Amino acid sequence: MPHRTAMTRERAEELLAAFEKCRILVVGDLMLDRYIRGRAERISPEAPVPVVRVESEDFAPGGAANVARNLRALGAWVMVVGVVGNDLEGEKLLSLLKKEGVEVEGIFRDPDRPTTVKTRVIAHHQHVVRVDWEVTEPVTGEAEQRISAYLSRSLCEVDGVVVSDYAKGAVTGGLLRMLRDGRAPVVVDPKEPHFDLYRKVRCVTPNRGEAERASGIRIRNEDDLKRAGEALLRRWEADMVLITRGEEGMSLFEGNGKVTHIPTVAREVYDVSGAGDTVVATFTLALSAGAKPQEAAHLANVAAGIVVGKLGTATASPEEVLSWW
Repeated sequence: MPHRTAMTRERAEELLAAFEKCRILVVGDLMLDRYIRGRAERISPEAPVPVVRVESEDFAPGGAANVARNLRALGAWVMVVGVVGNDLEGEKLLSLLKKEGVEVEGIFRDPDRPTTVKTRVIAHHQHVVRVDWEVTEPVTGEAEQRISAYLSRSLCEVDGVVVSDYAKGAVTGGLLRMLRDGRAPVVVDPKEPHFDLYRKVRCVTPNRGEAERASGIRIRNEDDLKRAGEALLRRWEADMVLITRGEEGMSLFEGNGKVTHIPTVAREVYDVSGAGDTVVATFTLALSAGAKPQEAAHLANVAAGIVVGKLGTATASPEEVLSWW
């Protein structure tokens, strides 16, 4: 039976203190999350749908931008690379990231595509509908050239790289080849259309469904899980694969054959939105701060347990993480 990892409070405190010394590069699909909240007290006479009377509206960084936000909340110095549209939504997202203290010089305007916006309508704390505004074609032309130039200048300055792939066009084979050629370890939060792009990175962090589809193995028990993890290590030629399993926690598979199962620490689950962003952010940051892989996975598991207990895309602070010891 693979062992379950543990960490002392002193070791957690040491790693969390080291986070603020780390420089992390986030590359991927930037999004603006828009939340419309209100009350639904009647059904529309035009169609059998609720009529939501709006009471508030707010915005938050989403996708790769939420990964950056999580890293900043944990104390890291963060650079973001991606594209937004030449629109008000792009300006809003840049403003939110700057307010968080994120370096945004690597975010470029692309007049040929809109900023990706996910609008969630919530009535009485119930998610009624989500509306997506996006273009998913690969980034090309001047925006692609400016990204490449920026990465050429910046890769030597960072301790770790997160690829936050939502299959919205920012992550391409050429971009991943450039990142692999850098000295910093690359950790990828994957998306199914790009499974074949992730070879030879440091770690890939699929959720259970992504792990099943990438490995071709339905995960019904621990033996299936082990076979899936081993298959993914072979497919991606990665040093590690970290499979997140929802209420069952997560499982870390290392190239040396070591397997670590970590049970969930979530006390209450209100919203799983963005939990994968928290996992990849915390795991990468912990590795960059000198954590062993099992320690990094343990910290990522605790951070994820904190954010799922909050409404909306959320973050965990070092103080909140340490409070779990």
